Amino acid sequence: MKPPLKISVITVTYNAANLIARTIGSVEEQTYDAVEHIIIDGNSQDSTLSEIHHYQERNSRTEHPREIVCRSEPDRGIYDAMNKGLELATGKYLLFLNAGDRFHTPDTLAQIAAVAEKGDKLPAVIYGDTHIVDAAGNFLNRRRLSPPPRLTWRSFQSGMLVCHQAFFARRDIAQKTPYDLHFRFSADFDWCIRIMRAAHRRKLPLTNAGIVVADYLNEGTTTRHHKASLRERFRIMEKYYGLMPTLAYHLWFLVRNFIKK
Repeated sequence: MKPPLKISVITVTYNAANLIARTIGSVEEQTYDAVEHIIIDGNSQDSTLSEIHHYQERNSRTEHPREIVCRSEPDRGIYDAMNKGLELATGKYLLFLNAGDRFHTPDTLAQIAAVAEKGDKLPAVIYGDTHIVDAAGNFLNRRRLSPPPRLTWRSFQSGMLVCHQAFFARRDIAQKTPYDLHFRFSADFDWCIRIMRAAHRRKLPLTNAGIVVADYLNEGTTTRHHKASLRERFRIMEKYYGLMPTLAYHLWFLVRNFIKK
């Protein structure tokens, strides 16, 4: 009998004692058991590590304990921490679900695994949608950009159509594609494009799961540094799609917003 497809969930956290329990809880309640949870903590000084240790203790007492890995040490920012998680992952697919984010339903990972095993080739990426929630976990709205039925690496010319919290990448591709630490706020945008370009070169599919994968906390790093993030995204789009198409897209975006007003 073929072993179940293993999924690595990577959580990056720092001084997030008020948020980490929600993320841990959403991984704990998943009905799919072939899950590895990697938690990269940036040497938190609050009770974050205590929450993680309680989680590990609860897991050790279950009938079928899951793999939980926790590393706590200083880092050079969120994307350095995410690279550490990449290095530790052993699943067939990996996903970043950071402190405060959560899976949309208890069967989210079961649905992703079912999608992965449908075709002849394992997709390079399985993606879905996200909902934006507040710090209390209440639904706020859907994202302005939504995942297309068919995704290619050129799709991000229209912006980040898929959040990284809903972007399951094959580990064999992702580990050869670390986050570029030159970007402080939008390295995830660059990373997703590079993953999709690698898939294109290998003629591997990018598959829409057709589900809401995650509830995304509104107050993430990129949200707090919105203008700096937009400048980085412009540079990334220029790098992959050219200056003139990038300028044209941003001009269209400004005109559209003006008309809507």
